[in-house]
Amino acid sequence: MFNNFLKSLSILKKFLFINLIVFLVIGSLTLIYIGNAKPNLIKNKKSKHIQIINNTIEHILRLNIKFEEEDIRRFLFSTRFLFQSLDRVILFDNQLNLVGDTDTLDLDPRSFSNRLDIVQLEILNKETTKKITEKKNIDKEKNISIKDILKNYLLSKDYGRAFTFTEEGYDKFLLTTVKNVSIGGNNIGYLAISENANDIRATINERKTFILRTAIFIGIVIFVFSFVLNRYFLKPIKNLVTYTKIVKEKSKKKTNINELKSRNDELGMLSNSLDDMTNELQKRISHAENFSTDLVHEIRNPLTSLKSASEILYETENHEQRTKLIDILNHDVERIERLITDYSQMLKDEVALSKEKMKKIDLKLIAKSVVDDFNNIYEAKRGIQIILKDTNNQEEYFINGIENRIEQIIANLLDNSISFSDNNKKILVEVSKNEREKITLKVIDEGKGFKETSTNKIFDRFYSNRPDNFGEHSGLGLNIVKNLVDLHGATIYASNNIMQKGANVEILFPKV
Repeated sequence: MFNNFLKSLSILKKFLFINLIVFLVIGSLTLIYIGNAKPNLIKNKKSKHIQIINNTIEHILRLNIKFEEEDIRRFLFSTRFLFQSLDRVILFDNQLNLVGDTDTLDLDPRSFSNRLDIVQLEILNKETTKKITEKKNIDKEKNISIKDILKNYLLSKDYGRAFTFTEEGYDKFLLTTVKNVSIGGNNIGYLAISENANDIRATINERKTFILRTAIFIGIVIFVFSFVLNRYFLKPIKNLVTYTKIVKEKSKKKTNINELKSRNDELGMLSNSLDDMTNELQKRISHAENFSTDLVHEIRNPLTSLKSASEILYETENHEQRTKLIDILNHDVERIERLITDYSQMLKDEVALSKEKMKKIDLKLIAKSVVDDFNNIYEAKRGIQIILKDTNNQEEYFINGIENRIEQIIANLLDNSISFSDNNKKILVEVSKNEREKITLKVIDEGKGFKETSTNKIFDRFYSNRPDNFGEHSGLGLNIVKNLVDLHGATIYASNNIMQKGANVEILFPKV
C-alpha cells in the first residue's frame, strides 16, 4: 500500500514526503531528548544536594547540635562554607517548627572568609536576633509550601531518604531537597536546602533555541534545494516528457527542446541526444514511407504488364507471339523478384549497419579483391575487363570503414557500369590520394554515359533512365551506394568522361 502510494507521487513530492518523514522522526527524537534533559539536570543537582545534606547532618551529629534556634544559628555561622553554592538552608525541629534559616542571617560577605573571631560572631548574633524576630511572620508565609512538602514527606514512602521538589515561576526555577535528621532511630528534625536553578532553565531554553534554529535552517535548506531541484532538473525532465508525447502524438504544439539543448550539463546532452534520435527516427520513418511508396509504384508497372501479357496470352494462338509474351512474363516476374529481394536486403543492411563498427582498413586491398571476383565472372562471359590502378604501387590507402560495406559499394558501382557497357569493353577502378591526403576511389567505364543534366538524380531510388536489360536489376544499386557512402562520411560524384565515351563515378573518403 505504502509502496503504491510512493510510486504514484512525482519525484518532487517523493523528495518532500521523505524529508517530512525524516524531519518528524528527528523532531520526535529531539522532543524525547529535551524531555529527558531536564530530569537529568535536576538529578545532577539533587546528587549535590544530597551530598551537602549528608555532610551537614554528619556535622550536626558530630558536634551534638540541638535543634534550637541559638544552636542552629551558631552552627550555620560556623559551617557557612558548606552552603556557598546554595541560596537557602532551612532547618525544622521534630514538630516542624522553624529553627534556622539562612535568609534571616543577612551574612556579611566577610563571613565567608576562612576565619571568624568569636567577638565578631557575638556581634553578628546580637544584630541578627532582632531581624529574625521581625521576619518570622514573613518566613512563615514563605515556608508554608515547604511545611506542606514536609508533611507529605512524613507520610510518603521516601521518608528517611532525600526528597527533591521543584518550584517554577515566571522569574525563578527553585530546586529544594529535604531529609530528616535522626539519632539512634529517633527523628530530631528536618533539613531543607534550596537552590535557584535558573541555569537548568537557561540550559533547556538554549537547547530549545538551538534546535528551533536548526529546524528553521534545515527547512530553508530543504525549500531551497526543492526549488533548485524542481527548477533546474525536474521541470526540464517534464519538458522532455512533454516533447516525447508531442512526437508520439504527432502534435503541432511547440516545444522548448531548443532551450534544453543549449544547456551545458547532462540534461543538455540528453536533450541533444533525444532530439537527434527523434530526428533520425523521423527520417527513417519518412525514408521507409517514401521507399514503400516507390516500391509499390515500381511493382505496379510490371504487374500491369504481367496482367496484360497474361490476358493476351490466354487469347492468342500464334506460337511466336506466345513465346514473346512468355518472355515478357518472365522478364516482369524477374523484375518484381529482384525488387522484393533487393528491398528486403536493404532493410537487413540498415539493421546490420546499426550494429557494425568502423575500423582502419586498406581500400586498395578491398578493391583488388572485388575486381578479381568480377573479372572471373565477366571477362569470360562478356569480354569485359576490369583494371585496378593506383598512383603508387607501394603505398597503402587506409580509411575508416566497414569492410563488407566498402565491398558492397565497389560491387554495386561495377555492376552498374557493366549494365551500361557493351561487350569487350574496359572498366577502370582507380585508387589515389589528393593533395589533402584524402583517399579517392574512381570507377570509369566506356558505356553510354549519363543523359541527365543533373547527375545527382542517378542516386535516387528506382531512377527511370535504365538500360534495356533492367529486369536483371532493381534500380536500387546506386541508391544503396549513396546511403553507404554517407554512412562513411564520404562524398560521391557522378559525371561523363570528357575525353571519351562513358561515365565516371568518384568517391572521396575523409582522411584517417
